[in-house]
Amino acid sequence: MLLERHRSQLLVVDIQDRLLPHIANKAEVVANTEVLLTAARRLDIPVTVSEQYPKGLGPTAARLSPFLEGTKIFEKMHFSCAADAEIRRHIRHLDQASGRDQIVICGIESHVCVLQTALGLAQAGHYVAVVVDAVGSRRRESWDAAIDRLLKNEIEMVTTEMTLFEWLGVSGTEEFRDLSRLIK
Repeated sequence: MLLERHRSQLLVVDIQDRLLPHIANKAEVVANTEVLLTAARRLDIPVTVSEQYPKGLGPTAARLSPFLEGTKIFEKMHFSCAADAEIRRHIRHLDQASGRDQIVICGIESHVCVLQTALGLAQAGHYVAVVVDAVGSRRRESWDAAIDRLLKNEIEMVTTEMTLFEWLGVSGTEEFRDLSRLIK
């Protein structure tokens, strides 16, 4: 299934100041998340951000702050966003109120919060796509195991570039000119 901008919502999972320095592919995760956030804002795709126990792990990474103006940030204790009642209600509301039934996920860590969120949302009946080059773990083998398990559970795997061009759908527009520069 192709991602469609009018059906998508972006979920940014736990990219936090105290956790991020330990992520093996942190530069790639942050850079690609910036691309996704820029595209989401330009294309009017709603964004939801979670923070895992921010008292201990700190707030969302400061580098992402300029991209999150006006975005609701949810604090959670569950590893899975799907297990948090407030986040679950918010995602369901976006789906039911405006047909945002495609949940695109980026964040950290791949093998814990991203994995549990993706599986939980899929189990609840949502269509889920994980952006493989915008998720990370402390160790590569944890990332590999998470991606393998997600694939075995029929979670869609996409890249940042795939997501961007599927959301755009067509070249030759002002949106295409603006956003295609992000990946060059």
